Amino acid sequence: MKIASMIDHTILAAGATAEQIGKLCREAVEYGFASVCVNSCRVPQARALLADSSVKVCTVVGFPLGAMSTKAKAYEAAAAVEDGADEVDMVINIGYVKDGAWDSVLDDIKAVRKACGDKVLKVILETCLLTDDEIVRACRTAVEAGADFVKTSTGFSTGGATEEAVRLMRKTVGPDVGVKASGGIRNLETALRMVEAGASRLGCSSGVAIAKGEEGNAGY
Repeated sequence: MKIASMIDHTILAAGATAEQIGKLCREAVEYGFASVCVNSCRVPQARALLADSSVKVCTVVGFPLGAMSTKAKAYEAAAAVEDGADEVDMVINIGYVKDGAWDSVLDDIKAVRKACGDKVLKVILETCLLTDDEIVRACRTAVEAGADFVKTSTGFSTGGATEEAVRLMRKTVGPDVGVKASGGIRNLETALRMVEAGASRLGCSSGVAIAKGEEGNAGY
């Protein structure tokens, strides 16, 4: 297993600059990461820089709260795909989950799924805010809506990925749907534990450190 090929090399900070995005893309090519994950305004830049590589362009939708309107999320996803995104990580509507409004949760994800067309869709659950029962129901709803992956965290809330959450998500979605662990993965040891728990993709801003077997200091 080559851990680098499972990493979405990530910069989602509000102040991320064009220079930082350029460095992110160069590192992704050098280390063979699965994708770069950037805010949607940076998708065109990343697409241009990675045009001649196998590295995918990933972006986020409804980030980081998930609480905007479904129409807004769908429009944001469609615009990102038009700009060159290969993969879209959307945040679930956590308030709807807490309401038990599962039809609304389903419709929200379905709208983004439709807007993404044939591109990869990952649904961020923000597991640190959910009970185990809510995680299970959210996973099932995401799969019903056509998601390709379920993802633990934005990295911007009260906690990041845990082995327990990843294990529960993998158990719920089975072998045919991806599980992305993100938030707080800063070294190779942690990355390998997440893979052992069932993660098939890792969201990290410490991707280079992980690939080199070192300790990263980035927050995501």
